[in-house]
Amino acid sequence: MKNNIATHFLITCNVVLIIIIATASTLSAGAWTMEKGKSYHRFAANYFFADNEFDQNGDSRNMPSNGEFKDFNLNYYMEYGIVDKLSILTSFYYKEITKEDNYFKYETTGTGDFDLGLRYQLYAGNLGVFSIQGILKIPELYDEKDALSLGNGQYDYEARLMYGRSLWSIMPVYINLESAYRWRAEEPSDEFRYLVEIGSDIGKKLYTRIKLDGLISAGNGKNHFDNYGNPTATFEYDLTKIDLTLGCKVSDKMGLEFGYTAALWGESTAKGDTWTLALSFQP
Repeated sequence: MKNNIATHFLITCNVVLIIIIATASTLSAGAWTMEKGKSYHRFAANYFFADNEFDQNGDSRNMPSNGEFKDFNLNYYMEYGIVDKLSILTSFYYKEITKEDNYFKYETTGTGDFDLGLRYQLYAGNLGVFSIQGILKIPELYDEKDALSLGNGQYDYEARLMYGRSLWSIMPVYINLESAYRWRAEEPSDEFRYLVEIGSDIGKKLYTRIKLDGLISAGNGKNHFDNYGNPTATFEYDLTKIDLTLGCKVSDKMGLEFGYTAALWGESTAKGDTWTLALSFQP
């Protein structure tokens, strides 16, 4: 697979500059860890639809045979402070996915991949917050041999460096930057990942968040083709998305969020949009 990291980097820099100029969630943890005994919870309903795909050259095209792919899922995400500088986090999905074209229709319902991780704060001071995070993706809750699998059935191991800084003394804005490397077992390619996040309050009740979320294949997969039929779980692909969120503070500890995520560019994966409704809170 062709991987032009320099091109991705230059385009990403331009998009980030546009984001910074355009806008700068209060309930989102980012690089920050939870205080000892405190927790953060987020329940989300997501709907993803795609009838286009990125080919191996990064060009957008219709899915073969007028195909389309749908993923409706419920997600629960949690962080808990073991001590002030160390948080445990977990995330899992319950999914209903459908793939159909002029000739076939496949449906699968069940629990997808399960994430378990730790985040440790390395430094917190005038320069901001630096943290490291480790994630284990566990694929034991579904059958990878399904005609339309809920995932690729592989274990993933991720190491992530995170930086966050609040500019609240100057303006109601925070920034969060992340970079990661994900090792993927057996056939799938390893991945370079990055995230740029900017959040801001809008008055007393509303807040907004913009994320640029990128994934670049390391190009070391044993197989370039998806044997499971799920166009979002291919063995080797690139994908960069932009995530726009508008939230309302129901209370000091609870927020209701509406989100939209669009694929900007990629290779060898589905090109679609995600709509999200989420409730986040800190007890």
